[in-house]
Amino acid sequence: MRGMGNMQNMMKQMQKMQKKMAEAQEELGEKRIEGTAGGGMVTVIVSGHKQVLEVNIKEEVVDPEDIDMLQDLVLAATNDALKKADDLTNDTMGQFTKGMNLPGMF
Repeated sequence: MRGMGNMQNMMKQMQKMQKKMAEAQEELGEKRIEGTAGGGMVTVIVSGHKQVLEVNIKEEVVDPEDIDMLQDLVLAATNDALKKADDLTNDTMGQFTKGMNLPGMF
């Protein structure tokens, strides 16, 4: 029954890794990621958990005649921030799955 110690060892490693992953997830939630559009006219700040925290709009971009442009800028800035948040999440969590080929985990 030599294989048992190995199995326990592997379980311990997995638990350690899960703890580290949980900590990394928590840290992601505290990150502030900025997305911009219109050369910084609109700035959106999201957390690493993809919650929109702030929307900042410079007043010179506010044109009552052109609400569409403003909406597009807000959308673009939000998507920019969310994409950066995704990239950060992939980089952060990717370190845990590198070199491990567990089925169903990527």
